Amino acid sequence: MAIISDFKDDEAPEQQLAAGHGVEVALVAALERSGGALPFLQAAMDVAHRRSGLFRDPSAVSKVTAMAAAVRAQIEAEERVTREAEAKRKAEEDERKAEAEAQRAAKEAVMATAEEKPESTVEKDSMEVDKKEEANVRQPNAGNGLDLEKYSWTQQLPEVNITIPVPQGTKSRFVVFDLKKNHLKVGLKGQPPIIDGELYKPVKVDDCFWSIEDGRTLSILLTKHDQMEWWKSVIKGDPEVDTQKVEPENSKLSDLDPETRQTVEKMMFDQRQKQMGLPTSDEMQKQEILKKFMSEHPEMDFSRAKLD
Repeated sequence: MAIISDFKDDEAPEQQLAAGHGVEVALVAALERSGGALPFLQAAMDVAHRRSGLFRDPSAVSKVTAMAAAVRAQIEAEERVTREAEAKRKAEEDERKAEAEAQRAAKEAVMATAEEKPESTVEKDSMEVDKKEEANVRQPNAGNGLDLEKYSWTQQLPEVNITIPVPQGTKSRFVVFDLKKNHLKVGLKGQPPIIDGELYKPVKVDDCFWSIEDGRTLSILLTKHDQMEWWKSVIKGDPEVDTQKVEPENSKLSDLDPETRQTVEKMMFDQRQKQMGLPTSDEMQKQEILKKFMSEHPEMDFSRAKLD
């Protein structure tokens, strides 16, 4: 059975809390009406003097002073915590800036070291790169292509022909052939692909064909999308052919229309000129134009002019 006094005891703290809140509200209102903290305190002391015997006690002044000192000490403690937090934040920010500055200085030092690299070393590195590139560039076979381990290929300007040796008796149904504009995959069922990679240049898929010849050779015809360019390889990354040394067959040139034949012959001429270190047809034309202009304007000073 509950006792009524128990309920009263339970309600006492809540009542005290509510009463304390009410007192604070009243004091805040009095503080605002008095026009400031000091007038408010003066009024409070007048009330305490008139309504109580507080100041008749000789120790009253020291007690009031102690209360004010305690409040001041609390304020100083709060300010100290704020200052310490601000100092810690500033120290962390300075540390981050110093770390960023150190990283920047280290990066600049590395770049400066790279720039100061001896010219002979730079030339050596360049020569090594050139040698690696040259190692991947080969002389063309008789068909302007290359004979590789798994397949051979030849080309003319319009097309590329690929021949792949396969086991005797291979049928068309054994062949896996997947051609896209920029990708070729070909092989035999149940075996790793013989060719699988990105084409050197796009092709016209609808004009490409493949067939089995004599039961032992897979022949593929790829029609180039750009029929005025020599391919360096069939698949990007494979060994490349030196396109400056390719030679179109005369019989093929005769089959071309006059405009295309003129373009091909110009390309062949420019390739031979480059091999001999001589100016190309375009460069020769520029020189002729400049010479003509100089002859027509003798009054102008061309002593510093440089022919291309």
